Amino acid sequence: MAGSLIHRKRRKLKSEINVVPYIDVMLVLLIIFMVTAPLLTLSVDVKLPSSQARSTQDREDPVIVIAYPDGSLGVQLPGDARPRVVDREQMGALLAPIRAQQGSDFRVMVAAQGDAPYQHVLDAMDVLRQANVSNVSLMTNAGGDAR
Repeated sequence: MAGSLIHRKRRKLKSEINVVPYIDVMLVLLIIFMVTAPLLTLSVDVKLPSSQARSTQDREDPVIVIAYPDGSLGVQLPGDARPRVVDREQMGALLAPIRAQQGSDFRVMVAAQGDAPYQHVLDAMDVLRQANVSNVSLMTNAGGDAR
C-alpha cells in the first residue's frame, strides 16, 4: 500500500528566460575587452629633432635657389626683386663671384614650389655642391609655396 500512496508533485513549467548564461557571456566579453583595449593604443615613441637655430631675418639676405616643378632652377640674388631662371652650368658661374666676395659668410637657401618633386630639390643641392657652396639650408614657408 505504501507504493500506491506516493503522489508525485508535478512542477509547473516556467515561462521565464534564464539570463544567467547571458550575464556570464557578457562578463567574459567585458574582461576580454578590458584586457585588449590597452594593447590597441600602444604606439611607438618618436623623438623629434629640435633645433636652437635663430631666425635668418636678422642677417643679410641670402642667395635663394628655387627648384621649379619642370626641373629648371631659379636664382634670386639679395638685390633682385624676382628670381631669374638659369641652367645648371650658369649656376656655378653666377655664384662664384658672390662666394669670393662674402667668404665664409656666404649662405644659399634652397626653396621649391609646392608641387615640385623632392628630386628637383636634391638636384639643386647637387648643383650647389658642385659649385663648392658649403653653407646650404632648406627654406620653408608656413603658408605654402616658398616663392
